[in-house]
Amino acid sequence: MKVVLISMPDVVPLVIHESAVHTPSHGIACIGGNIDSEHDVYLIDLVRKRRSIRKYLTRTMNRIQPDLVGLSAMAWQYDTCVKVARLVRSLCPRAKIVLGGYHATLMAEEIAVSLEAEVIDFIVRGEGEEACRRLVNALAGKDRFEAILSLSYKRNGKFVHNERSAPLDLSLLKPPIRDKRRLTWGYHMMYSRIELLETSRGCTRTCNFCSMKHMYGRTFRAFPIERVLADLDEIYYTCRTRWVFVIDDNMVLDPDRVIRLCDAIIARNYRNLHLIVQADCVSMSRNPEMVRKMAQAGFRIVFLGIENVSQKNLIAAHKGDIVSASEEAVALCHRYGIMVIAGMIFGFPEDDEQAIIDNYQFLNTVEADANICQILTPYLKTGMREDLIKKGLVVNHTDYKKYNGQWANVRTHHLTADRLQYLFWYHRQKVLGWWNPSKRVRSQGRGWTAIWNYVFKPVLKLYYDHVLRKYGWEGRHKREMERLSRMNRFPDLETF
Repeated sequence: MKVVLISMPDVVPLVIHESAVHTPSHGIACIGGNIDSEHDVYLIDLVRKRRSIRKYLTRTMNRIQPDLVGLSAMAWQYDTCVKVARLVRSLCPRAKIVLGGYHATLMAEEIAVSLEAEVIDFIVRGEGEEACRRLVNALAGKDRFEAILSLSYKRNGKFVHNERSAPLDLSLLKPPIRDKRRLTWGYHMMYSRIELLETSRGCTRTCNFCSMKHMYGRTFRAFPIERVLADLDEIYYTCRTRWVFVIDDNMVLDPDRVIRLCDAIIARNYRNLHLIVQADCVSMSRNPEMVRKMAQAGFRIVFLGIENVSQKNLIAAHKGDIVSASEEAVALCHRYGIMVIAGMIFGFPEDDEQAIIDNYQFLNTVEADANICQILTPYLKTGMREDLIKKGLVVNHTDYKKYNGQWANVRTHHLTADRLQYLFWYHRQKVLGWWNPSKRVRSQGRGWTAIWNYVFKPVLKLYYDHVLRKYGWEGRHKREMERLSRMNRFPDLETF
């Protein structure tokens, strides 16, 4: 069997830049790595082919002639995913198409009765390694569709949804694909190569704006440390990559394990290793020895989910009052030279203009090195979505393309969605202003930070000062939103 696994080209504006950061899809790499070796597997990350999707897929599909094509998509990528599916169907009419990922997991029943169901043959819900492995074998006549847990398949033209499987035993999974079976390459953060590493899955926190529990349940499972080290060896020695993004949902939930993992990494004596991870503020603030070990092991950047500084909003998000923990976590990371990227969410039901200002000012107060700010999004099948709908605060129920955290799909009790969108942008400019890389940031990338400080920023300042004089703040905002809305439009797919 020939299998091609494809991830979508859509990127998140201001989070993963259109060209500055391109990371490989770990999901399809894990799926592909666990398909039995008797089958030929190929990976395509369309993020590396954003400007020539149709041309590239036409050439590649005609050359491989796959038997099965797997597509993975988040909610905000699903519109593009459907277009890619229609393109694949036109190129390879006899190939089967399987859909997986977060959106397929959350919305399998809705997709099964949708118009696009005509171009989808299978849906995999939840973790896909075992279901996809067995699906490929079933297509080869060595298994039965009805016996495969977490698989949805067609019987007499209509989808049948098999029972979901229990969480997988991570110790049994094979490593992800990082070799020549990748048909796309060039993954980078600025000018450095970057790879992805997974040490655990799941999160036991109760945040009600997150849909992760639908993928993994409210569980936390860790890969064996020996497996993690083998993966890191492959990245470091075989791929010759020094920047590694640890994609765990919340790696620090088990501090003792993190310390053991860090000790093992330290013992490996990697040189110039730079690890990036996301973590919760409470775990970081309460475990200074863990943070010290992380810094010693090569963790250079930590994304902290601060979320909001309003106690009401934190309660609404089921986060509890974590403001003091956020301050302590940032200070602790800085003590050991770890750069902090602070995550903030705007647009909770009680937010007004002052609340937006207060949150941006907090980022200045804690001296976060960088930030990823989002507008509260009514993600599918979450408790937050249900609450917002009940309160009549969701203004966009169905255009999932805008469900990437950068668009106002909600209003608040004090702000319309348009006003929220504008103030979210406006006060970012006024309160945070132009980004000035800290000493910690400059130590992580002296080259690109120097280029930013002395080339890009001066030029951009001149340009945006001109735009501001010509169009004013609202005109500049309108132009910026138009630019961002074009970022994930792919003209060569529009006919599908």
